[in-house]
Amino acid sequence: MASPQQDALRRRSVTWIVSLATVGLVFDGYDLVVYGTVVPLFLRDLGQIGEVTPAVAGALGSYALIGVLVGALLAGGVADVIGRRKVMLTAYAWFSVGMALTAVATTTTAFGLLRFATGIGVGALVATTGALVAEFAPAGRRNLANAITYSGVPLGSLLAALTAILLLEAIGWRGMFLIGALPLVTLLPLAFLKMPESPAWLASRGRLEEAQAVAARTGVSFTAPEQTGAPAADPAPTGRAGFAGLASRTYLLPTILLGLLSATGLLLVYALNTWLPELMGRAGFSTNGSLAFLLVLNGGAVLGALVASRFADRYGPKLVVAASFLLGALALVLLTVSLPLGVLLAFVAVVGLGTSGTQILIYGFVATYYRTNVRSAGVAWCAGFGRLGGIGGPLVGGLLIASGLALNTIFHVLTALAVVGSLLTLLVPRAESRTAPAPRRRVSAGLAVEPGDLLARTAE
Repeated sequence: MASPQQDALRRRSVTWIVSLATVGLVFDGYDLVVYGTVVPLFLRDLGQIGEVTPAVAGALGSYALIGVLVGALLAGGVADVIGRRKVMLTAYAWFSVGMALTAVATTTTAFGLLRFATGIGVGALVATTGALVAEFAPAGRRNLANAITYSGVPLGSLLAALTAILLLEAIGWRGMFLIGALPLVTLLPLAFLKMPESPAWLASRGRLEEAQAVAARTGVSFTAPEQTGAPAADPAPTGRAGFAGLASRTYLLPTILLGLLSATGLLLVYALNTWLPELMGRAGFSTNGSLAFLLVLNGGAVLGALVASRFADRYGPKLVVAASFLLGALALVLLTVSLPLGVLLAFVAVVGLGTSGTQILIYGFVATYYRTNVRSAGVAWCAGFGRLGGIGGPLVGGLLIASGLALNTIFHVLTALAVVGSLLTLLVPRAESRTAPAPRRRVSAGLAVEPGDLLARTAE
């Protein structure tokens, strides 16, 4: 049983870690969306970075997402080998420098290359954050902690839109990108001081003394093997680490399903965030009214994910993710019905839960699904492979609109995709049994650890 002093220390440590991780993903979301706020300026002013046609603008927008895919896949295996903290600190510096350099680009070629490079840092952070948060958060609140953290992405999207409304005319597009570089002088120093390495990861690498030191400093605990006069056995969970572990018989099928699940979720997220204002404009709403739907969509995603995460912690994330997809599908169908504006906005908020909000829950699902030595690779796989859906979302939405389909038919197609996401979720097998044959002893107090995974339940 943890003492009051240890419990207070643990809560303070977890608060710092979740807060820093959330702010990091706020800038992540800002960096990904800020480009969309300056595209109109590029299209009408050749003096910015040269001639930008609609086709070139679309290509420039995709480069960052391709970089996210590359960064996520690269970071996953690396973080399971060198640690979550090092990758996250590197990612903060990487995307900050990338944003600063992008702000001084003078050609479309340089701008596109720097957007790709910046995306690598963004992807590395998205892929690693969930693993670290899951390994520090109390066992009964891991989905909530991840929901809070990954809500930073849609919050960053909102921040980019609001900043453009308020400041774009005054500071120009270069100033907008320089804001995205602020973590280099704000978040990075704080994270260097306040964000420790995961004791579970340290123990999984056989670095028990370091794990004990972090546990004592942060108030968290882990379970280590009983030691005798002989050298300690490797406390790492059995099985191969990193992406090799994902390809094992235990994880191959669920990894494929979780990747497809993430891709489906991100396809819906980017299709709606790109085309919802246009779709609602075609439904007869004004430009400002159409943008209001976009704000409600992302607001519903954040609030809905936070509420749903509490159910995920109580009943398990699998059923909650499946239910969230179905709620989103139902709300998409109801958008085709003639309803009062207030009711319509409410349904758009539910669509936000069933798309962007569900994607937040998916990261929590994945981060708690895998054992320690493949967890970061698992989150990276879903963030990276899922980004294919993110790249395809705007394209699918554009094809649906260009095909001349009726508005209701387009919403029905999106509804079908949400139903597919729910079915994919239900097909994911239960997580592997986490029993361990060796007797174990608890070190420190606070965050307890599951046998075989070095994480168990927190002493409340």
